[in-house]
Amino acid sequence: MCGFVGFIDENDQTYDHRATIVAMANAIAHRGPDSEGYFSDGRAALGFRRLAIIDLAGANQPLYNENRSLVLVFNGEIYNYQELRRQLIAAGHTFSTQGDAEVMLHGFEQWGEGVLDRLRGMFAFALYRPATGELFCARDAFGIKPLYYAVEGERILFGSEIKGLITHPRAHRSLNERRLAHWLCMEYLPDEETLFEGVRKLPAGHWLRWRDGRAECGRWFAPRFVPDASRSLEESAEAIEATLRESVAAHAIADVDVGCFLSAGVDSSLVAREAARIMEARTFTIGWGEGRFSELEAAATFARATGLPNEGCILGAEQFFASVPAVQYAMDEPLPNPSAVPLYHLCAMAAESVKVVLSGEGADELFGGYPYYQECLAFAPYMAVPVPVRRAASAAARHLPEGTHGRRFLLRGAHGLPERYIRLEYNFAWAEALGLLAPEVGARCAAAPAPWELTAPLFAEIVGSGKACGDAPDEVTAMQTADILTWLQQDILLKADKMSMASSLELRVPFLDREVFALASTLPAAQRVGRHETKIALRAAAARMLPQATAAMPKQGFITPLAQWLREEPWNAQVREVLNSERARRFFHTERLNALLDENQRSACSHMKKIWSAYCFLIWHEQYFG
Repeated sequence: MCGFVGFIDENDQTYDHRATIVAMANAIAHRGPDSEGYFSDGRAALGFRRLAIIDLAGANQPLYNENRSLVLVFNGEIYNYQELRRQLIAAGHTFSTQGDAEVMLHGFEQWGEGVLDRLRGMFAFALYRPATGELFCARDAFGIKPLYYAVEGERILFGSEIKGLITHPRAHRSLNERRLAHWLCMEYLPDEETLFEGVRKLPAGHWLRWRDGRAECGRWFAPRFVPDASRSLEESAEAIEATLRESVAAHAIADVDVGCFLSAGVDSSLVAREAARIMEARTFTIGWGEGRFSELEAAATFARATGLPNEGCILGAEQFFASVPAVQYAMDEPLPNPSAVPLYHLCAMAAESVKVVLSGEGADELFGGYPYYQECLAFAPYMAVPVPVRRAASAAARHLPEGTHGRRFLLRGAHGLPERYIRLEYNFAWAEALGLLAPEVGARCAAAPAPWELTAPLFAEIVGSGKACGDAPDEVTAMQTADILTWLQQDILLKADKMSMASSLELRVPFLDREVFALASTLPAAQRVGRHETKIALRAAAARMLPQATAAMPKQGFITPLAQWLREEPWNAQVREVLNSERARRFFHTERLNALLDENQRSACSHMKKIWSAYCFLIWHEQYFG
């Protein structure tokens, strides 16, 4: 687990390439405080910061093959590296380390891009060929590890974090202002762009090739669900238990201490329980002084029942607000998900004791854990009503008072899934986001496609790939797939990577494993989501593996007391000051932000998500452009 940076710039020798790559690597030193390494040949430069997990004394990077015709920088873990290593040695390759990264290097020599299909793990890497100046990069199937790049003329910059790229003296640093309304709606950008103009993220399951001054991207993995209705629920539960057990064992391989994050929920409890079978697994939990929000007691009860050591800490409002600038800086792009802050502190606590933690991310997307998936079942009969009738009902519903029972159903029911996908206007509605922005900014954003126009090709691809496999996917399956391709990698996994690496901690996700997905993708929709239950098959497995109270725990997410704190002093005043700053007036109609604050203060209606989005953006903007 590490971080890397690099660039290819053969036409500009007016700056010191070696000093530049060192500065770029120093910007991400938190990702790898154990060692550093560099390569520079006058045309390209690679920088590496290492967090030593396997082969602690060796396996430093950059790595070279036998004749030094290839140079590698690699971030991640390959869990089947020992098996691949044996195959490569049998094929005649010579290894100089005992680590997993070298498998990538020789694997590319042996199988070319085909090595990607053989890898079980999380990764982002860059392979450079000095003789030709060619670069090949790739990212893992789910996007667990990040990879950014920027093409500026015949120069390419790339690396694990944006802050490393923009340290380059020729890097262009400006806000991608025309995408701000999209970000306000979704809390992230669902495509390759970032909020830094010109900086792009390589999507999950994609590769990038640079040669002759041009970049080319392609896809090597696309998640597809192919349900198998022949397996009973009991058989599915047995298969999940066996597959997860094997995955946790693979993810626990390390030459350092490994711990587990533990909440009150099913996902992290399953991972922690399986980890405890094979090692002394310390668990870590964070909670709040406000008991109704805190998971500390439930997590501690589970830990005692299963014999797991548990360390917990309480996060208060003062710590929460004080750490927001550090959180937003660590994220690279602004993230208004309040759970990023407690995760930041949880990682810092765990990093005092271990170098690696296992966590439960990905279970909801793979096994159908979000309650809003149930909405698809509610809409299914209504979708049979002719479109003109549904649109007429939606038009009539607009005249009903907000909060009227059934109003939201009728409004959303006028549209098919690609337009009513819940992540499209997860925070602000599109028109509301445009209206919140200052006139010049709003005008630039209004010229961009609406959120549902952005994701329409995504849903068309999901439906098309399903038909190619035999049948169009049901709405639950389509929404899960869309979440895997957008929300999971742009929010959940990005947050997990950036918050853990800010404390030099490796975070592994056993649910997002090649074998686990192979099983989850065959579960029929009825074993994933029902009208009264989510994660049906996974909960059936949990009933076999966990105490009953934990197995039946409903989905609640990482809840924070933020909505309550925003109504209290001094936090309300602190947020109001930022939302009325000169910086805020540059981007927003501040009177509308004040109206949200006022209504949030005097009524039961919570505008926490909207207020926090504007606040986090402004704090982030100050960190990078202040």
